[in-house]
Amino acid sequence: MNLHQKSLTSRELARLIGVSQSAISRAYTPGASISESMRTKIMTAAQQYGYEPNAIASMLSTKRSSIVGIVISEMRNPYYPVLLEKLTHELQKHGQQTLLFNITAGADIKQQLRALRLYNIDALVIIASTVLTNADLLWATQGRKSVLLNRFATGTGINAVCCDDKLGSRAIAEHFHARGARSIGYVAGLGATSVGMERRNSFIARAAELGMTLKGDIVAGEYSHRAGYDAAIRLMAENRPDALMFANDILACGGMDALRFKLGLNVPQDIMVAGFDDVEIARWPNYDLTTYRQPIEALVHETILLLGEDKKTMISRLPGELVVRSSSMMSDAGRAKGS
Repeated sequence: MNLHQKSLTSRELARLIGVSQSAISRAYTPGASISESMRTKIMTAAQQYGYEPNAIASMLSTKRSSIVGIVISEMRNPYYPVLLEKLTHELQKHGQQTLLFNITAGADIKQQLRALRLYNIDALVIIASTVLTNADLLWATQGRKSVLLNRFATGTGINAVCCDDKLGSRAIAEHFHARGARSIGYVAGLGATSVGMERRNSFIARAAELGMTLKGDIVAGEYSHRAGYDAAIRLMAENRPDALMFANDILACGGMDALRFKLGLNVPQDIMVAGFDDVEIARWPNYDLTTYRQPIEALVHETILLLGEDKKTMISRLPGELVVRSSSMMSDAGRAKGS
């Protein structure tokens, strides 16, 4: 079609092919009542005559935009771009488009939230937006179906989907103990986040149950390679545990670099290391990081299910998988060399 040519309206297309205007609308509405033969007839004619539905007109008539707003504030964490890609892809398969709101730390949160409320959004998915308080969440989600993904906020009534962080952190503690560790350390990213506190508390509690000693527990201040690097140096200045868990993989990779290249330690011979998430960098040969893999596909699937239902105050915790690699498991060659 010529780009300068006036677009065909649904009324004009309906007149051309002898159907009602409502039939045109139903053909472009997922789940609408229309026979497959009628839908095929309309789509074939639309392609022939260069017709494209007007999204704004559709929004005005149906009061629905088929747009899901996604709020995020942790874009530097390599786990979230992967999660975001899978979520947007699945939403598109369900006929939904997405509008991204990147809520940045230090910005005027109220102004950013007001901008969010200006858009005609059918639903909201809030991904680990740690800069938002419960009051912010309630205001932003008012009147919309909403799901917290990789975060929960008790007392808000907002549905949440997250990895079973308790199960994952306990599995890491048990793995360390089985490999001979008798003392542990923990490096958090941020202090008082719901997910972060569950990982920390569950790891330390399970280690205590197994008789292991806590020799270090510090907060890195952010989720970055540099923060993990600096945190490892600070923790090791006071004590040297047998094993060290980091709140996520990017922290753990920074910590490993500090342990090996700044402090001259061998991993895992001198100290075992584990992270959480299983991002791509964790699989690189120079890290080969033991971690707890988040079930991204299942998390996305559950999020989309909750967006389509009216369940209230549901926190869905999904199990992941402990992935053991050489950062905590000495190879046979390494044992022979160390003996």
